[in-house]
Amino acid sequence: MVGPANARGILKAPDKLFIDGQWVAPQEGGTLTVRSPATEEIFLTVAEAGTADIDRAVDAARRAFDAGPWPRMTPAERAPYLLAIADRLDARVDDIATIWPNEMGILHSIAAAFGGTIGGVYRYYAGLAESFAFEERFDAPPGGGDHAFISYEPVGVVGAIIPWNAPVNIMAYKVAPALLAGCTIVLKLSPEAPGTGLLLAEIAEEIGLPPGVLNVLTADRDASERLVRHPDVDKIGFTGSSAVGKRIASICGERIARCTLELGGKSAAVILDDYDVELAAQSLAGSACAMTGQICSSLTRYIVPRNRHDRFVEALKAQFDAVTVGDPFDPGVGMGPLAMARQRDKVEAMVQEAIRDGNVLVSGGRRPAHLNRGFFFEPTLFAHVDNHDMIAREEVFGPVVTVISADSDEQAIAIANETVFGLNNSVFTNDAPRGYAVARRLRSGTVGHNAWRSDMAIGFGGFKQSGIGREGGVDGLRAYLEAKTIIMDA
Repeated sequence: MVGPANARGILKAPDKLFIDGQWVAPQEGGTLTVRSPATEEIFLTVAEAGTADIDRAVDAARRAFDAGPWPRMTPAERAPYLLAIADRLDARVDDIATIWPNEMGILHSIAAAFGGTIGGVYRYYAGLAESFAFEERFDAPPGGGDHAFISYEPVGVVGAIIPWNAPVNIMAYKVAPALLAGCTIVLKLSPEAPGTGLLLAEIAEEIGLPPGVLNVLTADRDASERLVRHPDVDKIGFTGSSAVGKRIASICGERIARCTLELGGKSAAVILDDYDVELAAQSLAGSACAMTGQICSSLTRYIVPRNRHDRFVEALKAQFDAVTVGDPFDPGVGMGPLAMARQRDKVEAMVQEAIRDGNVLVSGGRRPAHLNRGFFFEPTLFAHVDNHDMIAREEVFGPVVTVISADSDEQAIAIANETVFGLNNSVFTNDAPRGYAVARRLRSGTVGHNAWRSDMAIGFGGFKQSGIGREGGVDGLRAYLEAKTIIMDA
């Protein structure tokens, strides 16, 4: 393996939890082990929080919100803390680029590139301290009084629950707007990918963030439910599977807690009859292999005109067959491993079920023969798929794609929309007005043109079972604010 074999020397206190501004031992003394998906060797061992530790963290966040200085600062006073976080994240891009591939298999080159953008998220939200109207004024309101105001105030204590695929990016779009809003946070890290969250805790300590404002711990699923149920948590921000999202939504509904849910997808690429299928295949093969397909917004259903199906499949097979699978730290590799053994087992099982269902396996579908360790799986292509087949309806979260034929633009749009998900889609056409018209009819939170696209700096979220609310952009800040109407006589 080209990259570092373990996290020794990168993190200050992986055996501790960060609660109320201090590094503390878990009350039950448990640990969680992270194995590098490329080697299956132990990369990192961290402290495991139990329900008592969840309670400690929530209590600290509650005190910091109810009695601490943070919510009573102005946004302009909070912004310098976000800028300081950004500067320190920039200084630790190399650490991010080491941790991320060793936790979920992303290529080191991509981790370094994306890691260098994370500071920009905190800078963006720091900038909203000046440009966002935290209070709006209305003169002579129709209901009486001389003046009225809408004041946007912090929602309170936030439980932020982070998945394992892109934690450093996803936590930024929760933590940065929540901090600017004046919230206090319990950041719950995934057992499979806690490293960059612990790095963020170190930064919070270094910059002097007031105690209790950001609490960081790693917990498994049972303890995590305590965070969702805790009566002192005002809002949950969750990114993960739709199945878990439904559970969280039901719990939050019982106590009318706020929640933002960014969930799964089964996104479509609609390729119209005027677009070059070789260009489409080249673009889509690249995005299908990004992060080994472990991206919620990944395009995995390719809808093509029936008379171009075989030509497109041939072009896509050529692209997939040229992908080198291997060590994510090797610059010559085009796709790394899946994140863990259970994820590879899930992908293998779904591929085998798709074959039993009669779908045509064109490329991949197995572990690479030249790799005898690691959680690797070949990029996999199914052709002549019916949109009602399991492989076209269920989220795989791996490098598995399907090609579906359509007889018209109308049918292609109908197929794209015939899913319980609605996170992301793309339309491929050289005719921009035609592409825009199709995009307006696709039921998803994002629609790209001629490529897989999403931009959390603008806004990101889903229709239907792909989520509730939006992250990123101004709407990502509004998600951590409550609107209060104040009506004054003078």
